[in-house]
Amino acid sequence: MSQQNIRNFCIIAHIDHGKSTLADRFLEITNTVADRNMKAQLLDQMDIERERGITIKLQPAKMLYKWEGIEYTLNLIDTPGHVDFAYEVSRSLAAVEGAVLLVDATQGIQAQTLANLYLAMEQNLEIIPVINKIDMPNAMISEVSQEISDLIGIATEDIIKISAKTGENVKKVLAEIVKKVPAPQGDLNTPLRALIFDSYFDSYKGVVAQVRIVDGKIDNGDQIYFLGTKSKSEIIEIGVITPQLVKTEFLQAGDVGYIATGLKEVGKCRVGDTITKYESSFKDEKDTDKFVKQLPGYKQVNPTVFASIYPVEGDEYPGLRDALEKLKLNDASLSYEPESSTALGRGFMCGFLGMLHLEIISERLTREYDMNLVITTPSVSYIIKNRSGEEITIFSPADMPDPSLIESIKEPWAKLEIILPKDRIGSIMKLAENSRAIYQSTNYLSEGRVILNYQVPLINIIVDFYDNLKSISSGFASMNYEQLEYRSGDLVKMDILVAGEPVEAFARIVPQRQSTEDGKRIVAKLKESIPRQNFSIALQATIGGKIIARETISPFRKDVTAKLYGGDVSRKRKLLEKQKKGKKKMKSFGKVDIPQEVFLSVLKK
Repeated sequence: MSQQNIRNFCIIAHIDHGKSTLADRFLEITNTVADRNMKAQLLDQMDIERERGITIKLQPAKMLYKWEGIEYTLNLIDTPGHVDFAYEVSRSLAAVEGAVLLVDATQGIQAQTLANLYLAMEQNLEIIPVINKIDMPNAMISEVSQEISDLIGIATEDIIKISAKTGENVKKVLAEIVKKVPAPQGDLNTPLRALIFDSYFDSYKGVVAQVRIVDGKIDNGDQIYFLGTKSKSEIIEIGVITPQLVKTEFLQAGDVGYIATGLKEVGKCRVGDTITKYESSFKDEKDTDKFVKQLPGYKQVNPTVFASIYPVEGDEYPGLRDALEKLKLNDASLSYEPESSTALGRGFMCGFLGMLHLEIISERLTREYDMNLVITTPSVSYIIKNRSGEEITIFSPADMPDPSLIESIKEPWAKLEIILPKDRIGSIMKLAENSRAIYQSTNYLSEGRVILNYQVPLINIIVDFYDNLKSISSGFASMNYEQLEYRSGDLVKMDILVAGEPVEAFARIVPQRQSTEDGKRIVAKLKESIPRQNFSIALQATIGGKIIARETISPFRKDVTAKLYGGDVSRKRKLLEKQKKGKKKMKSFGKVDIPQEVFLSVLKK
């Protein structure tokens, strides 16, 4: 098909604004999927996506649509809406010429929608504003229209109002895409350049790269070269995604499709990299730079959240290792390396893009691989400068050197943006202040809604800031964050001792001024969560050997005098002394079993 009849676009929206439902209507209207195969959230392939109603993995789909007698190819890329997957979204936006800005009529513009809209504007994409859920009784169509109008400078009557659920006005969106989104401008006669916007592992085809062909043409059987990772391979198969894989003989400038590379490592085929043809004239790998320029924006995504994962039973370690290997094949952003702990045995230190990413991986390990896990308190990476001047990066409190050897500790900071109703400003400012946030500015999005800008330590927003924000604002506030640089802080390592033994999973790095408060909170939570034993259990929070908080779990008391009836009081005292000695002995040999739920309960503040 001619490039002039191709339209590449994506949908940008906040979680639960109807992005996957709108994609379903597009597939129905264009007859891309037969009615018998149609189901809700068709492009969301994973069970977790369908249950939670969120998109985790982006999914492209090629549709054919006839408008005014001419057939057009519409390539849709359905993108995630969560902040953890912002890099995937940015690469998807680089692969298209237009974006449908989808906003829920009952909620208005949210923080992550705004962040993705700015990314789209940076790429100079054609924005098509659409308001969804107009059939809902609490829809605020005029207020939300005004918000969008003020934001992107478009007349309110030019915003398309739809119901993705019922299909009302969805055909207008397709017509607008054909009319307004520009055709691709790639050059067929220049060397091949293909942008990878996603990849996954297939046991038969190796790594399958989902690509947008920017320039040139690629044929089945060509040898290809990855400019970012300096890898090469021979194509096993190429084709388009409808959303099933449909094999074709070639792909050319303007097309969106897939390339089965035959590679066995997802890490060699990274999101954002550029694929070109490997020419026999290349004398060595550096020669490619003379012929082909890499497409802009490629970067290696680094994890921001770290947590250790241990199997509850030691003999499940090989199974956990195999499960992580399989997940890594389909998720290059997951990183892990083996580690061991005296309390928890052998496990893995894992790196994640954010808390949602951690939740999804742990849930997939539990569901798909039937693993019973202990997950340590999530942390971030810290840069420690020794007195000798050497800098080291640590990912876990267990790796922290002796305090006497440390000159300074740096932690990562983030730029935080919160969109909220005007009447909740006070309570949310207090929440931010308690999270060590530094206020930057306030902007008004509309008459009733405000954007607050802060800078905040990353550790303070990754664990439960979002839950608290939703709770305080009754669900009306939303947030988006972006990592900044590392900054020095007055930080210390806090250990938690259970019955005199340090438990590594509970250790954490905290600000000195918050340490006592955090220590009291954790030992109080443990007192509620750990089951009572036949002996007393001391719970202590310590910093460098100094106890800053303590609680005691009292023991069960068996009534050993119940069988006595009358007689001398010394008989009763004798039995109680015997019980006391037995408890003392039990305490000295006592080992406290901590159930998995306790580890999970301590994660949440």
